[in-house]
Amino acid sequence: MNEILKQKANDIKLLLTDCDGVLTDAGVYYGDIGELLKKFSMRDGMGVERLRKYAGIETGIITGELSASVTKRADKLGIAELHLGAKNKPAVFNEIINRLGLQPHEVAYIGDDYNDLEVMKLAAITACPADALPQVKAQVNMVCELKGGEGCFREFAEWLIEAKNEASMYPVGQGYIILTNGRKIGKGEPAYIIAEIGINHNGSLETAKQLIDEAVAAKADAVKFQKRTPEICVPKDQWEIMRDTPWGRISYIDYKRKTEFGIAEYAAIDQYCKKLGIDWFVSPWDTNAVDFMEHFDTVIYKLASASLTDLALIQRILETGKPLMLSTGMSTVKEIETTMAYIRNFDENYPLCIAHSTSAYPCPPQELNLKMIETLAAKYPGIPVGYSGHETGLATTVAAVAMGATFVERHFTLDRAMWGSDHAASVEPGGFQRLVKDIRDVETGAGDGVKKVYDSEIGPMKRLRVNISDEYKEKPVA
Repeated sequence: MNEILKQKANDIKLLLTDCDGVLTDAGVYYGDIGELLKKFSMRDGMGVERLRKYAGIETGIITGELSASVTKRADKLGIAELHLGAKNKPAVFNEIINRLGLQPHEVAYIGDDYNDLEVMKLAAITACPADALPQVKAQVNMVCELKGGEGCFREFAEWLIEAKNEASMYPVGQGYIILTNGRKIGKGEPAYIIAEIGINHNGSLETAKQLIDEAVAAKADAVKFQKRTPEICVPKDQWEIMRDTPWGRISYIDYKRKTEFGIAEYAAIDQYCKKLGIDWFVSPWDTNAVDFMEHFDTVIYKLASASLTDLALIQRILETGKPLMLSTGMSTVKEIETTMAYIRNFDENYPLCIAHSTSAYPCPPQELNLKMIETLAAKYPGIPVGYSGHETGLATTVAAVAMGATFVERHFTLDRAMWGSDHAASVEPGGFQRLVKDIRDVETGAGDGVKKVYDSEIGPMKRLRVNISDEYKEKPVA
């Protein structure tokens, strides 16, 4: 990515776009009563949401069109800057930035036709779809690989997100890291809540999609899977041990193969998660699994507690450059220190966060040791510390957030009675919804630490207090 453009992208606060030929395919469609309609790409809609969420960039539409469907689409996506029937796009551009108090260097533009050429001269960064006119392609900073109405806006949006965050993509020692999609984990951010599906899909893609659906319904931030190469991870002396499974009585190695997803399943999961707007990633258990996962643009890698001392696996993850989440269950302080030293020797500023964990399934309350969250935060200041829990209740995970956990992870299942090793220590959909709600309530309830008298207290004050300060005597009751 061009360094000058990256610097420009850091200033962008508003992305303006033409509609016909960018957000739509430029086709002409009519409704039942002959009204002009438009065909929009769902991916472009997600681009609007992701720009707002991950880069703080709002979107505006300037178009010569007068279609009611454009208005409905803008309303659905929360686009306040909608300018239909625009005959003079440069004038509209200037009116918008003057009213919003923006400068031209804070605005990007994407268009495709002759009437976009003049307004493009005013914007800091410009782009066009793959099927734009040649004169437009010759003028813009970026020509998208996708066509209008087929995701070109989303492509440019993702470029802006990456460009805006790349310069400070992985700040270490500042209390937070930034995932590959621009999302922050750490100090000052809402807790990042992970529903670990792991292998609870039992080898079924349909079950995995149901779990993703439930995680989205619970408003989790991410789902996590596990990826193993069975021939590497299963000791050879256990390969032929027979085991009763849903597929009948088969060898242990065949059982492990049955529960592993391949390229087709993970490609489907990748598309499904992107469609639903939820992050996804995995815990790889061997270096081949990392190589496999590099086919996908996941947001982070998780190192399972069992792998904390696997330096070859850690090395392979570090070579990807993606952020790393360490889990510290079944580990001594010395082992944690050794792994941390290894990572810092690779790159002192490597993007890293640490999860306190106790690797018992399920874990009794007396072994949760949640004060380790504070201990790790004090030992590694500036590095986000979270919690990976395996208990059966919800209260202690909520307490972990109250004690400073910047992210939490719990195993997730459709039914704890399902066949499989991790289901019993997992949270069911209804429980996960309560967990997320309770965590958000705790975060909201924490407030800002500044004492104040709320409007809701004025009534009780006037009824109950003997001496009322002058500033509140005339204040109306809420």
